[in-house]
Amino acid sequence: MDFKKATDGLMAGMTRSEIAKALGCSEATVRQARLGEDAIARRTAPQGWEPKVSAMAEREANRLLRLAKALQQNVKKAS
Repeated sequence: MDFKKATDGLMAGMTRSEIAKALGCSEATVRQARLGEDAIARRTAPQGWEPKVSAMAEREANRLLRLAKALQQNVKKAS
């Protein structure tokens, strides 16, 4: 695995669109729910967001762990 592929893997997170789709809401809702408490355009987060975001975070963590293991294997091969 080269540097570009490894760092691409690190930077590949979820888009607002992917989050909205997983939560069953619009991108605007995600964007506005992330605004500060004092923002006029702020919306409340979608109902039941916690378990869905938790599952997305777990999948992302697993993806990053797979990337780390692949890089560790490259280091071992190079030694």
